[in-house]
Amino acid sequence: MSGNSPRPTPRLALVTGGSGFVGKHLIHRLLSVGWRVRALGRSPEALAGVRNLGAEPIAGDLLDRTSLTTAMDGVEVVFHVAAHFKLWGPMSEFRRINVDGTRNVIEEAERAGVRRVVYVSAAAVVMGRPEAMHGATESLPLHKMTFAPYATSKAEAEEVLLAANGRCAGFSTVAIRPPFIWGPDMPALDHMVETVRKGQFQWVSGGRQALSTCHVDNLCHALILGADRGSGGEAFFVSDGEDTTLKSFLTRLLGSRGVIPKDRNVPFGLAWALAGLMGAVWRAFRRKGEPPITRQMLRLIGKGFTIDISRARLELGYAPLISPADGMRRMRPDDALAAVAVD
Repeated sequence: MSGNSPRPTPRLALVTGGSGFVGKHLIHRLLSVGWRVRALGRSPEALAGVRNLGAEPIAGDLLDRTSLTTAMDGVEVVFHVAAHFKLWGPMSEFRRINVDGTRNVIEEAERAGVRRVVYVSAAAVVMGRPEAMHGATESLPLHKMTFAPYATSKAEAEEVLLAANGRCAGFSTVAIRPPFIWGPDMPALDHMVETVRKGQFQWVSGGRQALSTCHVDNLCHALILGADRGSGGEAFFVSDGEDTTLKSFLTRLLGSRGVIPKDRNVPFGLAWALAGLMGAVWRAFRRKGEPPITRQMLRLIGKGFTIDISRARLELGYAPLISPADGMRRMRPDDALAAVAVD
């Protein structure tokens, strides 16, 4: 006898939204810790992208039950990352993808004998009327505000997810709620840089509002912990573990691209009124694209919002892997130009 024992078969995970910002980082991290990964993709470009990352591509989407059935064959854990993330649009579209899509994922996972679905929810699910919230915990109620279709649809999807916990023997669900997600290659930064360079950027309330953030690598770490820890049927806030202010954070983030916005400010009340007016104009004239400012956007960043991650620390064993300082250093290319103020 050689004494060599056979290697265990790697665990198989399915990632929805694998070609997106969070999905790409999650695939990379899962592969690095020994998982096999399968990823759902809607387009040839998305499928090629996840294949290049090392995942097995499966053509399909959240609303195609047949593709979900194929994708979940033999899967142990589903990481449900895919979502319709926009700051403007009809509620029906958000519900179709974020709520109905999540329901499809859960039901097909149950049929396939998947052990757990780990869902990327959002810290915004507890945001109600625009007011500051500090040290938010999971005990707060979910809110569904008509001016916030993204946050509302994520709250509704989370309800669907957690209600399914234990519905089948051996099946459990967990929701991970990050605040502002950031990191290398984040798409939102391109839009912010363009806004600043066009001279359209203003600080709401001077940018003094407190802010919790979550580096994408910290989020991926929490998601993988969520695959095995926690009893199921619960939601967990996760963050970088250090709170900041909107102005301090965005100044450093934009500075990683060599851009610093001017010190232009707008009071929250005025911004809220303008967003309401623009929304009415966009709806009345069926204008394409998003208004320059929306009430969904203002609710996300216009008032102070920080979270308490004690439950994730205790029940998931979560601790941030990357500090905000380390994350910012990774944002800046080695040959980055010195930041300059932009009108």
